[in-house]
Amino acid sequence: MLKNKVIKPTEGELEILGVLWEKGEATVRTVYEELCKTKDSGYTTTLKLMQIMFEKELVTRDSSSKTHIYQAAVTKEKTQKQFLNKMINGLFAGSSADLVLQALGGHKASNAELEKIESLIAELKAKK
Repeated sequence: MLKNKVIKPTEGELEILGVLWEKGEATVRTVYEELCKTKDSGYTTTLKLMQIMFEKELVTRDSSSKTHIYQAAVTKEKTQKQFLNKMINGLFAGSSADLVLQALGGHKASNAELEKIESLIAELKAKK
């Protein structure tokens, strides 16, 4: 596989990565049980998807015991940034301001979230 190629996880793969990011490492059974809490999912479907993710190098697999243990091979932050950049460029014509305005306009932000946003804006202004 080409190391420079960026692999974009599918929606199903993102759900599995979410479980692995939360737990650190997990068996297929653990991932399957977590997914079943929020949607109908089949064990063999989960297994096959995780095997594909291993081939795509989205996850690593410890095969030293009978039960394979999987870990995310991509970070949550890198994946979020990858999707966010695609969204900014594709949906907001490269304008991160438009993205932020849309997000804040359609979502009621808590005082803590607003303080974090204000702090980030102050940081960004200080860097200029």
